[in-house]
Amino acid sequence: MFLTISTTGTPERPATDLGFLLHKHPGKAQAFPTSHGTAHVFYPEATAERCTAALLLEVDPVALVRRGQGKGRGGAPDAALAQYVNDRPYAASSLLAVALRGVFASALNGRCAARPELVDRIRPLRIEIPALPARGGPELVHRLFDPLGWDLVRPEPVPLDEQFPEWGDSRYVRLVLEGELRLTDALRQLYVLLPVLDDAKHYWVAPDEVDKLLRAGDGWLAAHPDNALITSRYLARHKRLTQSALERLELARLAEADGSEAEELDNAVDETTDTEERPVPLAVRRREAVLAALRSAGAARVLDLGCGQGQLVQELLKDVSFTEIVGVDVSMRALGTAARRLRLERMGEKQAQRVRLLQGSLAYTDKRLAGYDAAVLSEVIEHLDLPRLPALEYAVFGSARPRTVLVTTPNVEYNVRWESLPAGQVRHADHRFEWTRAEFREWAGAVAGRYGYTAEFVPVGDEDPEVGPPTQMAVFTLVAGDTTHTTNATTTTDTDTPKEGEAA
Repeated sequence: MFLTISTTGTPERPATDLGFLLHKHPGKAQAFPTSHGTAHVFYPEATAERCTAALLLEVDPVALVRRGQGKGRGGAPDAALAQYVNDRPYAASSLLAVALRGVFASALNGRCAARPELVDRIRPLRIEIPALPARGGPELVHRLFDPLGWDLVRPEPVPLDEQFPEWGDSRYVRLVLEGELRLTDALRQLYVLLPVLDDAKHYWVAPDEVDKLLRAGDGWLAAHPDNALITSRYLARHKRLTQSALERLELARLAEADGSEAEELDNAVDETTDTEERPVPLAVRRREAVLAALRSAGAARVLDLGCGQGQLVQELLKDVSFTEIVGVDVSMRALGTAARRLRLERMGEKQAQRVRLLQGSLAYTDKRLAGYDAAVLSEVIEHLDLPRLPALEYAVFGSARPRTVLVTTPNVEYNVRWESLPAGQVRHADHRFEWTRAEFREWAGAVAGRYGYTAEFVPVGDEDPEVGPPTQMAVFTLVAGDTTHTTNATTTTDTDTPKEGEAA
C-alpha cells in the first residue's frame, strides 16, 4: 500500500522543509519494521520548488494471518482462503494508519525539534492514495473530507476490471486531496479516516482507542457533521466506547463554543469520587494477583525467585503480614538495582530484618530456600530453555518445597491483541518460549502430580472471550502430609556458602 505527501515552496521557504517536519531526510531511503511488515520512506523528488515524501507499506500476509487468526478483523474466521488472498497488502487501511503514526509520530503529534516554527505553518499539500477502500463510495469520501478545509477532494472509483466496464466499479477509489493545511492536521485526519472508510481494523479495539481517537481528532472531530459515524466506525461499533467518545466530543464542542476548558464545564462530578475506568498496567495487575494469592494462602515467609529489580519485593514489604521476604536472582546487576530500589542501606533495622537478597540459580537446589511458606516465580519460567525446566522444577518443588508456589507466565494466545508486537515474535527478546493456556495447564498438572501438589489456575488481566487473559497464573498447593517427595540431602547441591552474593 502506498501514500504520497507533496508540497511546493520558494527559495525563501523551500519545499524540502517537509523533511524537517516528517523527521526523515530527503536524501535517504529508510525502512522501519512494523507489526505486520516493513514501512519504507523515500522522496521521489526533493527540490526547493517541490518535494514529495512517499510511504510504502510492505505487508506480510502470512504475518497478518498469524497475528489476526481471522477473528475480529472484519472477515469471517472460517474463510481459510480469504485469510491469504485479500486486499490487505495493497489497499490503504488501519495497517497504513498505524504505520503513519509509528513512522511520522513527531509530525502527527505536532513536534519538530529542529525547526519548531514550521509546525504551525500552513502549507500547500497534495496527498495521493492509489487504492483506498471506501465502504460508502465516493459520496462518503466527500462527506468525510469536504468539511475539513480541503480545496480539492477527488475520489476516483476504481473499476473492477478495465477490460470489462460493464462489471462496474469496485469499492476502492484513487484519492487525491489538495489544500492549504498544517501537516499535523492532515496526518491526524488520515490516521482517523483511513480505517473509518475501510470500516475495519486489524487489531483488537480496546478502551484506550477512545483516547487515541480524541487526540487525533483534536480541533476538527467535535465539529464534524459526521462525527457520530466516524466515531462508531473507528471504534469498530463498540457501543460503550462510542458513547463515551461522543460524550467527550460534545463536551469539547461546548467548551470551545463557551471559550472555556472542558474540565471547567464538566463540574457535575467530584474529581475525588471519579469512577472513570483507567487502564492499569499489566505488570501492576500481575503483582496484585500474586499478592492476593499469597494473602489467601496465609503466607508469611515468602521467596521471590527470579526477583529481578525487586518490584514485587518492594510491594511485599508494604504489607507487615509478610514477615520474611527473600529475593533470589542469578544476576548481581539485577540484585544491585533491587537493593537501590529498596534503599537497603538506609532502611531501618526492623524493616531490614524482614528482607534479604540472595544470588542463586534456580537450576540448582539450594538449602537456603527450604522451609518457606510460599515461593513466587513471576514471569520466570519462559526465560529458561525448555530442557532446563526439569532442574528448576526439582529445585523448587522437590527440594525447597514451600507450601504454596505461584507461577505466572504469558499467554501466547493473547499476543494477537498486542498492536505493536510483530507477528510470530514473543513479548520479550529473552523469552525462550511462550505457552498457550492448554500447554501451561498440561505442564502445571504434570509438575503437581510428580511432586505432591495440587494446581489451580487464575487469569491475570482482562480476560478476552476469544484468546483468554494476557497472563496466566498457576497456584500450587502442597498436599497435606505428603512426604514422598522430600529431598534426600545427599542428592542436593548446597549453596549456603557464597556470602559475597548476599545483600541484606
